[in-house]
Amino acid sequence: MSASRTELPRWQFEFTWSLFEYHLERLEPGDFLWEPAEHCWTMRRGPDGTWIPDWADTEPDPVPVPTLGWVSWHIGWWWSVTLDHAQGRPPRDRADVVWPGEGAPTVEWLRGLRTQWLKVLDDLTDEDLDATAPFPWPNDPGHTVEHMVAWVNAELMKNVSEIGQLRLLRAASV
Repeated sequence: MSASRTELPRWQFEFTWSLFEYHLERLEPGDFLWEPAEHCWTMRRGPDGTWIPDWADTEPDPVPVPTLGWVSWHIGWWWSVTLDHAQGRPPRDRADVVWPGEGAPTVEWLRGLRTQWLKVLDDLTDEDLDATAPFPWPNDPGHTVEHMVAWVNAELMKNVSEIGQLRLLRAASV
């Protein structure tokens, strides 16, 4: 019998992360802003030099193909906001989550988010897991913190596969 209900989701998270590391270790700065299609979302320099993600409040049809940079910002955005909620901090606005840029700065940012998430997982009790999730379903009693933990794993799996596919497509096209 498990000592904690976080053991299985943590194992699943670590397994997903190991697949992510395979790609993170092989990313080159040129991978981040490579545009895989004419209709895509990417990261663009704002007037002050910070990176701004392409965004629409209503999902466009057709959905733009994201660049690897955009997907990495997206991970940083949803994960930062999840960490804010999990740690009882006021959640950041999407515009306040700043992408560090191509290459090593973004890889280190994502690894730092992993470290913060593992601390959250280590500190969760069974009582915490049963509490109503503050995110991504704001205070819906049908979704618990345990659901939020599972959602992080699912969202990360999806984004890791997108980054892997974009990296492989770029490598095959150059």
